[in-house]
Amino acid sequence: MRSELLKFTRLLLSGIFLSMSVQAQTINSDSTLSTKDTLAVGVKDSLPVKVTDPSYHLYRMNYWVSGAFCLVASIADVYAIPTVIKSKQTITAAELQGLNKNSVSSFDRWALNQNPAKRQAYLNAADYSLPVAIALPGLLAFNKNIKKDWARILLMYYEMHCITFSIYNYSFFGPAFQNKYRPVVYYDQLPTAQRDGGNNRNSMYSGHAATAIASTFFMVKVYSDYHPEINNKKYLLYAAATIPGFIIGYLRVKGMEHFPSDVMVGMAIGAACGVLVPEIHRFKNHKVIFGTSSSPTGGAGLSMIWNMDQK
Repeated sequence: MRSELLKFTRLLLSGIFLSMSVQAQTINSDSTLSTKDTLAVGVKDSLPVKVTDPSYHLYRMNYWVSGAFCLVASIADVYAIPTVIKSKQTITAAELQGLNKNSVSSFDRWALNQNPAKRQAYLNAADYSLPVAIALPGLLAFNKNIKKDWARILLMYYEMHCITFSIYNYSFFGPAFQNKYRPVVYYDQLPTAQRDGGNNRNSMYSGHAATAIASTFFMVKVYSDYHPEINNKKYLLYAAATIPGFIIGYLRVKGMEHFPSDVMVGMAIGAACGVLVPEIHRFKNHKVIFGTSSSPTGGAGLSMIWNMDQK
């Protein structure tokens, strides 16, 4: 098991670094601020008195807009479970007979060498671990600088999960468009009833891993925003924040529900949601400009510019 864990670690390194780069790119964008703006942001972020001032809020929140969005997204996500995710056709006998393990990339193939007898134990461990990862950001309520904003942060956290879940349910990367077989389908020693379910077409991508790392990256992002004095030490926190998603993804692979590539995609998407949703709420003005563009050679197209002014 130890050698498998080490192998899984190597497989996920690229996904972890991709996840962490989202935060680095966000920080680098601050360098484009003018000297005046940089000074203003620096003063805002460095004075504890402003953070503890009840009238000052680090994140901008429109409760009506965010609340309405969360309501609509929640309804859409609940609708997607029976009608999109779990409505796929049963895998036919011909499909099962035509499976070829050699068609699976070497990157993913080790997911096909698991012990079916231990499958349920790994799946139970993943299901028990996920609520723990989701609950971890609750520790932010014990921070004196953060707890005064608990209502807006809680709504923002729910909004982040709505977005993460909606991307899983409706985006091109998720099971609404992907019909990748789960590893369990390839285990011909298992009863057909465990292999031919329509839900076994939903290997891409790991929603468990996405949800877990979205939760922990959100936690680190919020803590880092309220405590800019930690500087680059926040990257150590982000490294630690990958552990729950890594563990849950590993358990899902051992449970024959996902391939390592499914876990990597889930972790990358979840990490992006966990970081970008709080970051967008730090901007005061959002202006989207649509237009047309043309070139001297006769080419034409559409353009979109998204301007965001930070507080």
